[in-house]
Amino acid sequence: MTHWHDRQPIFRQLADRITQQILQGIWQEGQALPSVRSVSADMKINHLTVMKGYQLLVDDGLVEKKRGQGMFVTHGAKLKLLADEKARFLQQQIPQIAATLQHLDMPLSEFIQQLKPHLEGDQ
Repeated sequence: MTHWHDRQPIFRQLADRITQQILQGIWQEGQALPSVRSVSADMKINHLTVMKGYQLLVDDGLVEKKRGQGMFVTHGAKLKLLADEKARFLQQQIPQIAATLQHLDMPLSEFIQQLKPHLEGDQ
């Protein structure tokens, strides 16, 4: 059962869900997405809502519409999403981390030492 929240329109939540699935490799580049009708029926949402969600993905360059064939994940979609996430991380989280380190008077070397086990999977 799909659960939607009231903080965002359903079409935006659907587009965000598909975006995450592209990042996770559930939808591969060049692969067809399910038809608007099947998504509408499976998720019990209006087909216009599904079309609007798919259109957001087209506008973002993640999905392309092939006339008579459906919607397909574009080549390079995952790399684009990763680049966007990296840019967001660098613009938003790095300044927050730097401010926290200054606030805690924690040297960068100590932070890196604490971070390394998490990067190596020794959590």
